Amino acid sequence: MVKINLVCVGKIKDKYLLEGINEYLKRLSKYASFQIIEIVDEKIFENSNDSLDKIIKEKESKKVLDKIGNDYSVLLDVYGQEVSSEGFASFLEKSIDNGISKINFIISGSLGPSDELRAKVNKRISLSKMTFTHQMTRLLLLEQIYRAFKINNNEIYHK
Repeated sequence: MVKINLVCVGKIKDKYLLEGINEYLKRLSKYASFQIIEIVDEKIFENSNDSLDKIIKEKESKKVLDKIGNDYSVLLDVYGQEVSSEGFASFLEKSIDNGISKINFIISGSLGPSDELRAKVNKRISLSKMTFTHQMTRLLLLEQIYRAFKINNNEIYHK
Protein backbone atom coordinates (compact mmCIF):
# COMPACT_ATOMS: atom_id res chain seq x y z
CA MET A 1 0.00 0.00 0.00
CA VAL A 2 1.36 3.39 -0.99
CA LYS A 3 2.06 5.91 1.76
CA ILE A 4 0.89 9.45 1.09
CA ASN A 5 1.89 12.39 3.24
CA LEU A 6 0.12 15.71 3.02
CA VAL A 7 2.69 18.25 4.15
CA CYS A 8 0.75 21.42 4.85
CA VAL A 9 1.79 24.82 6.14
CA GLY A 10 -0.81 25.99 8.64
CA LYS A 11 -3.62 24.41 10.61
CA ILE A 12 -7.26 23.84 9.77
CA LYS A 13 -9.48 25.86 12.08
CA ASP A 14 -12.90 25.59 10.46
CA LYS A 15 -15.03 22.67 11.65
CA TYR A 16 -16.72 22.16 8.29
CA LEU A 17 -13.35 21.73 6.56
CA LEU A 18 -12.13 19.33 9.26
CA GLU A 19 -15.26 17.23 8.81
CA GLY A 20 -14.73 17.05 5.05
CA ILE A 21 -11.03 16.26 5.43
CA ASN A 22 -11.75 13.50 7.95
CA GLU A 23 -14.42 12.03 5.67
CA TYR A 24 -11.98 11.77 2.75
CA LEU A 25 -9.21 10.39 4.97
CA LYS A 26 -11.65 7.65 6.05
CA ARG A 27 -12.61 6.90 2.44
CA LEU A 28 -8.96 6.86 1.33
CA SER A 29 -7.83 4.45 4.03
CA LYS A 30 -8.67 1.45 1.82
CA TYR A 31 -6.32 2.70 -0.92
CA ALA A 32 -3.35 4.25 0.85
CA SER A 33 -1.76 4.96 4.19
CA PHE A 34 -2.21 8.68 4.90
CA GLN A 35 -0.51 11.08 7.23
CA ILE A 36 -1.08 14.81 7.49
CA ILE A 37 2.02 16.70 8.58
CA GLU A 38 1.22 20.24 9.65
CA ILE A 39 3.98 22.85 9.58
CA VAL A 40 3.58 25.92 11.80
CA ASP A 41 3.06 28.93 9.57
CA GLU A 42 4.95 32.17 10.10
CA LYS A 43 3.17 35.34 11.19
CA ILE A 44 2.48 37.72 8.31
CA PHE A 45 2.43 41.38 9.27
CA GLU A 46 0.05 43.94 7.79
CA ASN A 47 2.92 46.23 6.81
CA SER A 48 4.77 43.41 5.11
CA ASN A 49 6.85 44.00 1.99
CA ASP A 50 8.48 41.82 -0.67
CA SER A 51 11.65 41.34 1.39
CA LEU A 52 9.73 40.21 4.47
CA ASP A 53 7.45 37.99 2.38
CA LYS A 54 10.51 36.31 0.85
CA ILE A 55 11.94 35.62 4.31
CA ILE A 56 8.64 34.11 5.45
CA LYS A 57 8.41 31.91 2.33
CA GLU A 58 11.99 30.74 2.86
CA LYS A 59 11.39 29.91 6.55
CA GLU A 60 8.21 27.97 5.83
CA SER A 61 9.76 26.19 2.85
CA LYS A 62 12.82 25.20 4.90
CA LYS A 63 10.52 23.52 7.43
CA VAL A 64 8.82 21.66 4.57
CA LEU A 65 12.15 20.58 3.07
CA ASP A 66 13.23 19.25 6.47
CA LYS A 67 10.09 17.05 6.57
CA ILE A 68 10.20 15.66 3.02
CA GLY A 69 13.88 14.73 2.82
CA ASN A 70 14.60 12.96 -0.46
CA ASP A 71 11.16 11.35 -0.82
CA TYR A 72 9.17 11.77 -4.03
CA SER A 73 7.36 15.08 -3.61
CA VAL A 74 4.65 16.95 -5.48
CA LEU A 75 4.13 20.65 -4.82
CA LEU A 76 0.76 22.27 -5.37
CA ASP A 77 1.82 25.44 -7.09
CA VAL A 78 0.05 28.22 -8.96
CA TYR A 79 2.81 27.87 -11.60
CA GLY A 80 2.54 24.08 -11.74
CA GLN A 81 1.15 21.97 -14.54
CA GLU A 82 -2.64 22.00 -14.69
CA VAL A 83 -3.99 18.47 -14.83
CA SER A 84 -7.43 17.02 -15.32
CA SER A 85 -8.83 14.49 -12.87
CA GLU A 86 -8.04 11.75 -15.38
CA GLY A 87 -4.51 13.07 -15.89
CA PHE A 88 -3.96 13.20 -12.14
CA ALA A 89 -5.25 9.63 -11.79
CA SER A 90 -2.86 8.51 -14.53
CA PHE A 91 0.07 10.29 -12.84
CA LEU A 92 -0.74 8.64 -9.50
CA GLU A 93 -1.12 5.20 -11.08
CA LYS A 94 2.16 5.49 -13.03
CA SER A 95 4.00 6.69 -9.93
CA ILE A 96 2.83 3.69 -7.93
CA ASP A 97 3.47 1.28 -10.85
CA ASN A 98 7.02 2.67 -11.13
CA GLY A 99 7.72 1.64 -7.55
CA ILE A 100 7.22 4.92 -5.74
CA SER A 101 5.97 3.77 -2.35
CA LYS A 102 5.84 7.15 -0.61
CA ILE A 103 4.55 10.41 -2.07
CA ASN A 104 4.52 13.78 -0.35
CA PHE A 105 1.93 16.29 -1.53
CA ILE A 106 2.91 19.76 -0.36
CA ILE A 107 0.59 22.69 0.28
CA SER A 108 2.66 25.76 1.09
CA GLY A 109 1.60 28.75 3.15
CA SER A 110 -0.50 31.67 2.00
CA LEU A 111 2.49 33.47 0.43
CA GLY A 112 3.44 30.42 -1.62
CA PRO A 113 6.63 28.35 -1.75
CA SER A 114 10.21 29.56 -2.02
CA ASP A 115 12.16 29.16 -5.25
CA GLU A 116 14.31 26.56 -3.46
CA LEU A 117 11.28 24.40 -2.66
CA ARG A 118 9.99 24.74 -6.22
CA ALA A 119 13.38 23.57 -7.51
CA LYS A 120 13.72 20.58 -5.16
CA VAL A 121 10.38 18.85 -5.67
CA ASN A 122 9.88 16.15 -8.29
CA LYS A 123 6.69 17.59 -9.75
CA ARG A 124 4.59 20.75 -9.51
CA ILE A 125 0.88 20.71 -10.24
CA SER A 126 -1.92 23.24 -10.11
CA LEU A 127 -5.47 22.32 -9.16
CA SER A 128 -6.86 25.35 -10.95
CA LYS A 129 -6.07 28.80 -12.26
CA MET A 130 -8.27 30.04 -9.42
CA THR A 131 -6.81 30.83 -6.01
CA PHE A 132 -7.98 28.88 -2.95
CA THR A 133 -7.05 29.17 0.70
CA HIS A 134 -4.49 26.58 1.72
CA GLN A 135 -7.11 25.13 4.10
CA MET A 136 -9.62 24.66 1.27
CA THR A 137 -6.87 23.29 -0.96
CA ARG A 138 -6.27 20.47 1.51
CA LEU A 139 -9.87 19.31 1.16
CA LEU A 140 -9.84 19.70 -2.63
CA LEU A 141 -6.60 17.73 -2.92
CA LEU A 142 -7.92 14.87 -0.79
CA GLU A 143 -11.04 14.71 -2.94
CA GLN A 144 -8.92 14.56 -6.11
CA ILE A 145 -6.69 11.82 -4.66
CA TYR A 146 -9.83 9.86 -3.74
CA ARG A 147 -11.26 10.43 -7.21
CA ALA A 148 -7.96 9.24 -8.74
CA PHE A 149 -8.07 5.96 -6.81
CA LYS A 150 -11.71 5.43 -7.82
CA ILE A 151 -10.83 6.07 -11.49
CA ASN A 152 -7.81 3.77 -11.34
CA ASN A 153 -9.86 0.99 -9.73
CA ASN A 154 -12.77 1.38 -12.20
CA GLU A 155 -15.13 2.10 -9.33
CA ILE A 156 -18.23 4.23 -9.59
CA TYR A 157 -17.71 7.81 -8.38
CA HIS A 158 -16.15 9.75 -11.23
CA LYS A 159 -18.56 11.14 -13.82
